[in-house]
Amino acid sequence: QVQLVESGGRLVQAGGSLRLSCAASGSFLSINAMDWYRQAPGKQRDLVATITRGGSTDYVDSVKGRFTISRDNAKNMVYLQMNSLKPENTAVYYCAADIQPPLLIDTVRYWGQGTQVTVSS
Repeated sequence: QVQLVESGGRLVQAGGSLRLSCAASGSFLSINAMDWYRQAPGKQRDLVATITRGGSTDYVDSVKGRFTISRDNAKNMVYLQMNSLKPENTAVYYCAADIQPPLLIDTVRYWGQGTQVTVSS
């Protein structure tokens, strides 16, 4: 079974920083794109940042220049460094990844359980 487990979410003051981590475990052949999403109360889940296996990144406009996504392919991990946090960044942050299970050619999208980030004003 493939699992994605996030960590690092907590309460932080506006202007502060947090680093989220997500670890992939289980049996799989490869991990392609890895993403961070967030879902604020009463809102839909939105993509925040994405990174390819080769390291190419993309961000939603609202976090460009403040958030940085990175990954460690050897450790099967993805990170989200969040700086200059704002109260509107409060949300549950989810890790997602396109993972190739054994015996399959195509990848399957897996999701973590989420980690709560709360930014106080």
